[in-house]
Amino acid sequence: MKHSLYLKFIVTYLIFGLLGFLVIATFSSRMTLQYLTQQKADTLYREANYISANFVLSYYSDSPDAPSLETVYSHFQALDTYLDASIWLLNADGTLMVNSESSYSENSHTKIEDFDPTEMGSSYYTIGNFYGFFKDETLSVTAPITYNFRTRGYVLIHMPMSILTAERDGLLNITYVTLLLIFTLSLLILVAFTFTVYRPLKKITEAARQYAQGNFKYQLAINGEDEIGQLAATLIYMAHELDETDEYQKKFVANISHDFRSPLTSIKGYVEAMLDGTIPPEMQEKYLKIVLMETERLNKLTSGLLTLNSFDTKKNRLDITSFDINKIIKNTVSSFEGQCLDRHISIELLFDAKEQFVSADMGKIQQVMYNLLDNAIKFSPNGSQITIETTLRHEKVFISVKDQGIGIPRDSMKKIWERFYKTDASRGKDKKGTGLGLSIVKEIITSHGEHINAISTEGVGTEFIFTLPYVHEE
Repeated sequence: MKHSLYLKFIVTYLIFGLLGFLVIATFSSRMTLQYLTQQKADTLYREANYISANFVLSYYSDSPDAPSLETVYSHFQALDTYLDASIWLLNADGTLMVNSESSYSENSHTKIEDFDPTEMGSSYYTIGNFYGFFKDETLSVTAPITYNFRTRGYVLIHMPMSILTAERDGLLNITYVTLLLIFTLSLLILVAFTFTVYRPLKKITEAARQYAQGNFKYQLAINGEDEIGQLAATLIYMAHELDETDEYQKKFVANISHDFRSPLTSIKGYVEAMLDGTIPPEMQEKYLKIVLMETERLNKLTSGLLTLNSFDTKKNRLDITSFDINKIIKNTVSSFEGQCLDRHISIELLFDAKEQFVSADMGKIQQVMYNLLDNAIKFSPNGSQITIETTLRHEKVFISVKDQGIGIPRDSMKKIWERFYKTDASRGKDKKGTGLGLSIVKEIITSHGEHINAISTEGVGTEFIFTLPYVHEE
């Protein structure tokens, strides 16, 4: 995969390994050599001071027991083997008196031209060829020999830097091997990344591509409680919701098409029949009333869709006020007085208080009551009773609309809130319904942050109960 996360991870991994080796080969190499040089210089300086104080100082004294140069040479040779370094005895004027690496000769002394101990400054060691005496770089440590408050000479210890370089290389080789082992073991991280991150991400990417193409049935087989598992679970849930939305949209369009097509077909048929003379003029008034009824049905359907759409787009703002819900119920009941009289349906109002103030959008709640009461009358038999009750419990006003109608089948209870849904009984009984009334009721109550429930028994009746927040009014 071009520019994939996996490729980036591998490149980063290789760059990390390469930089690790470069850092050790440059900075670590230099720092290690400096550290070893300082440590070795300190050790040799202590040895030089010890030699100066215990073996050489008595040589410059006027004591009859002062050792000879040959004795000093013998001591230097023994220490040369022990320290693996060259030991010199140098007079203050720069004359080399004893050199542990060369044979002893009492008359053979070398004068070091331009010897100036002050060139070292405050340091007690130098690195170089020591006035041209050595071909390779050498660590030279100098310890003064002081007698009677005068510097009589110097003890010098010379060690080739190649010894320290070899020691440094030995340490770095161990470091290189250790780093290589760590780098090799870190491949386990790459393997773990492959199986725990990269492969699941590839599956998730493929699933997202399938879902984007509309294949919501694509199975994403990833289980786990970590972030990858949660992402997969979220994606699966999203696909399920999109699948349901897709099915709902198809069903929604089919229902709209059906509910619009039926009245339009009737209107078209009656108008054509009147135009071509099939319906005589004396009967046209009857069919014009049918056309008017069908247009009112279309208008009602359009209004319901616009109401639901306003909730879907969240542009519908609630005008919250305090009002008496009992008064709203009475006004709504009065608008159905004619229908109730025609069918001999009585409406009983049971209020546990004369006034019951609630906080809500009065217009929307009036629409809720209208839809619920319209449904109750529509599915109630002639001569039956409808009961509307308000009860205050726990700072909530419970509003109940109960009828003695045909009831709702058990398998339809969960679907009654769906748009355009109609039970088989309602389809046979009412041809004018849009199937949007309860959907609008549900959306209005939900937008208030409240709840609505339905209780129904076939052949006995149905009760709808919803809540509104109670307001204390003087």
